[in-house]
Amino acid sequence: PSFGFLFDIDGVLVRGKTPIPAAKTAFQKLVNSQGQFMVPVVFVTNAGNCLRQEKADQLSQLLGVPINQDQVMMSHSPLRMFKRYHDKCVLVSGQGPLLDIAQDLGFCQPITIETLREKHPLLDVVDHDRRPNVLVSVYLCFQVLPVVLFGEPVRWETNLQLIIDVLLTSGYPGNPYHRENYPHIPVLACNMDLMWVAEAQSPRFGHGTFMVCLENIYKKITGKDLKYEALMGKPSKVTYQYAEYLIRAQAAERQWRHPIHTLYAIGGPATLSQDEEIDNGWENELASAAAAHCRSVLVCTGVYNPHTEVPLDTRASIAETVFHGHRDFRFEPGLVEPDHIVPDVDAAVDLVFQLENFAP
Repeated sequence: PSFGFLFDIDGVLVRGKTPIPAAKTAFQKLVNSQGQFMVPVVFVTNAGNCLRQEKADQLSQLLGVPINQDQVMMSHSPLRMFKRYHDKCVLVSGQGPLLDIAQDLGFCQPITIETLREKHPLLDVVDHDRRPNVLVSVYLCFQVLPVVLFGEPVRWETNLQLIIDVLLTSGYPGNPYHRENYPHIPVLACNMDLMWVAEAQSPRFGHGTFMVCLENIYKKITGKDLKYEALMGKPSKVTYQYAEYLIRAQAAERQWRHPIHTLYAIGGPATLSQDEEIDNGWENELASAAAAHCRSVLVCTGVYNPHTEVPLDTRASIAETVFHGHRDFRFEPGLVEPDHIVPDVDAAVDLVFQLENFAP
């Protein structure tokens, strides 16, 4: 094969924890009688609350085909390339086994919001029932650097408060704010999804909504923009370059000699244009990209509505279609519009096989 698949998960293969019926049918077409994939496949998810192996196990059970962790691209997977921070004390925000996830990615000294709260009990006072009875604080004597946002947390007020404390004290929470230190300490963020699809009839808040809150609080307090060292997860450039690296690794392992020329992103648009100057030092960690094309195949089982028109003027009134992408990405209709629209993932696989004249 001279092509590979990048499969979204939420809204494409599952809704919440419920498999989409077309998914099992589609994946039976992708494996041979021994259960081996006949084309390179990577699952690209903006989820970040578990380890790759756990997600691979879930997908194997849902789809009825064997999937290994090297085929899974979590929103946080590119953090493996940010080695200059792996020996730093990093503050991690999100849900799930955060310390295990951070250590699996290479971070040696991760610290959770909950641990930071325990060390600085005077900082978290929005919930009156959680205010400390004894006003004693055991301050951290080392700098927290950087902040890693894995995904939406549970107690937003606690996370927002303590992350702002870390940013406005240059990594020494508990100290007085000093806003003149700008730009602030590094922030690495995974998953910019404003909304995501589960079993509910309408989309739910995603990590992008939490980021909107954090960015606006920082701006309101300081008058300056919150800056990101890197933004990971769809639709960022680093995510698709890392996914292509995983596709190439699969092809090399199977000793397929054709170079992978085309990637098919099944689920939605591939990548958007970045506005901000995000550090691209990670590019040195990857071999140069080889794929010439990345085609998007939209399925109608997720967030995207194929009947929604894309506004031609990006400054158009809010009465028109609202751009739900992150503020650091430009809205470009040509990039948002999919190359193909199909009913579901099974139809997507059939379409790609037809386009590539591929007969398994």
